[in-house]
Amino acid sequence: MVARNFVVRHHDEQFSIECDTDLGFEVLQYQIFSITSVPPEDQKILVEDGDFVVSDEFDLESISDKLRLVSIQEEGESEKLRVAEVEKSDEELARMLQAEEEALLLQEYAASSDGREFEERVRPYILQVLMYEDPVRQDAARKTVPVDEVEEKALVALAKEGILRPSKDESDHAFLLQLLFWFKESFRWVNSPPCNKCGGETSNIGMGHPEQSEKEFGGHRVELYRCKICSSITRFARYNDPLKLLETRRGRCGEWANCFTLYCRAFGYEARLILDLTDHVWTECFSRSLGRWMHLDPCEGVYDHPLLYEKGWNKKLNYVIAIAKDRAYDVTKRYTRKWHEVLSRRNLATETTVASVLSSIRKECRNGYSSEILLALVDRDNKEAEELEREVYLQHDPSILLPGRQSGAIEWRRARSECGISDSISLSCSSCPVRICIDDHVTSIYTAFALLYSQIFVENLSQTNFLGVLEMLQRLLLNLKTKPFKKRTSFLGLNGLQISEKIMLCIERLLSATSLKRELGNTDGNVCVSLSGDPVQTSIALPVALDVIKEIMDNVKENNVYYEDEQFPKVNRLSSGSVLASGEQLPLGIVTSAFDGILSTKWEEPNGAKGCWLIYKVPDDQLYELLSYDFLSANDAPERDPMDWIVEGSEDGGSSWNILDEQISQIFERRFQRKTFTVKKKSQSKVFRFRFLKVRDAKATCRFQIGGINLYVNLN
Repeated sequence: MVARNFVVRHHDEQFSIECDTDLGFEVLQYQIFSITSVPPEDQKILVEDGDFVVSDEFDLESISDKLRLVSIQEEGESEKLRVAEVEKSDEELARMLQAEEEALLLQEYAASSDGREFEERVRPYILQVLMYEDPVRQDAARKTVPVDEVEEKALVALAKEGILRPSKDESDHAFLLQLLFWFKESFRWVNSPPCNKCGGETSNIGMGHPEQSEKEFGGHRVELYRCKICSSITRFARYNDPLKLLETRRGRCGEWANCFTLYCRAFGYEARLILDLTDHVWTECFSRSLGRWMHLDPCEGVYDHPLLYEKGWNKKLNYVIAIAKDRAYDVTKRYTRKWHEVLSRRNLATETTVASVLSSIRKECRNGYSSEILLALVDRDNKEAEELEREVYLQHDPSILLPGRQSGAIEWRRARSECGISDSISLSCSSCPVRICIDDHVTSIYTAFALLYSQIFVENLSQTNFLGVLEMLQRLLLNLKTKPFKKRTSFLGLNGLQISEKIMLCIERLLSATSLKRELGNTDGNVCVSLSGDPVQTSIALPVALDVIKEIMDNVKENNVYYEDEQFPKVNRLSSGSVLASGEQLPLGIVTSAFDGILSTKWEEPNGAKGCWLIYKVPDDQLYELLSYDFLSANDAPERDPMDWIVEGSEDGGSSWNILDEQISQIFERRFQRKTFTVKKKSQSKVFRFRFLKVRDAKATCRFQIGGINLYVNLN
């Protein structure tokens, strides 16, 4: 650890900050945010005596200790700086432009002159995308989707980001992403189909002649497979009609993208099929929330990462063509930052010929459109062309790690050289934004259960009766979870249990914490329970309450006794803080997952095995004394569990730190195990920092993960 004291001037004030330089520039930014309220993304930090901008490329030990903070927003130069940060240097840009000129010159000699081959590769997909406009196919697609479930997950995802009253554009965007995730789980990738007769493994023996029933749905290519057990033959028709794919729900990237694009159109999204002539297919949808076209790959379950193929898969792209009912458009520049290299591989036709072929196809597609619609389409085409020209010269954010291909057998992926730099790398980010914990409901649920636990102890209920109360609540919540989320109602079956008025009050408090209420009057000894407010709040809270019930029941059964002291959960849990971490797994392993109270989620740091960190800032700059904290082991991979760590607190917002607790050689014996640690050093803090020094087995993994973190403070 190398500690330095920086003096930061902002407006007419000066702030002293003690910074551990080993933790890097991001932590310094967050410390400055803690005392100035200028968020990291809005900070421009300059060295006073040199007046140059400090970035993560600088060694914090070597720069001057006198710094000046400028708010980018106040200067009105946010966009200017954003572009400056991502534009390539003038020298590099000049080299690229020179390489482009040379590639275009070579293309004039190497490319086919008439563009016939290029057109033959693209044109068949025009008829393909017209099937997505068929009302019969769209209706059939909608009927296969659990719309209520997808909508609920979309609204929950927004609520966890603090968007409790989303606009229609925000709701539509979130629904599209959840539709992508649902499709990824419901469709099946086929390497070789299982034997139709015995279900055994098969091997390919070549191609067969299509039968009439297969040709009816575009299955003109049929692969034949022989069973390794019973030797019977299984046919695998490569259907082109998405109506048939709604039934089979299997295939490779062509079938996946074909069927998913139909789903997008069925739910009213502007969607187009993306044809990569190096042998891949995916989807783009126009997101009104983002105001642009968005990349979606249903095979990978990845969205809005167009550089996935070039940067992650190491694909050598040439032509990437977007095809929809009203257009065929060259979008290759969205998917590359090496346009000069791509140009050298575009030898099916000259650029002029490619543009002419696609323009001709667009005119055919738009034949009969009104002049008003045509003007709107041309305007969008022009805006997209300008967007693509800007994007192709922007740098890829190096903090985003893009994985190699995940779909398909590993041998097949390796043969295609699409595994990227490692088979195990997944989508992650080493430069995280500050995130807000939306977890007040977790604290309310913990408090309600803690009071129920305490009241049962006061009334000296037997273990059997205690478990009976918990099982009753569990049945109620499980039943509510299965109901349509906007109309949840059920009955609390007392089943002859003798429940006191005070215990019933505790139960009502728990219902309130999950946005539920007890209806007046009983029906045959049962209590009617229904929604009391926003149904999304109940959707967020139900899994938390169910996990707490299960954990309490497991603890009681395992120990064969229960205690009032040191029980889980507790009443003094901290919530609604802002958190920043050294890295996170996208999209499900983000840092706030450690605070959401759900057993199945976790914070995962892809490069944290030998050290990572998390900073938690208390809301409203309140000072709290940390009494204890608990960690929950995650669902899998015990080698990633934290083993050594230090907990620190700061009362001045991050300028200086006090060590509150240190733990060495801690071992989690099982998955979902909760360990509570009492803080011996008492200190008032408004920011807490966890420095994880080592995982259980750093030789076996590069990753760190933790299932849950709870901070318990003195509320007096």
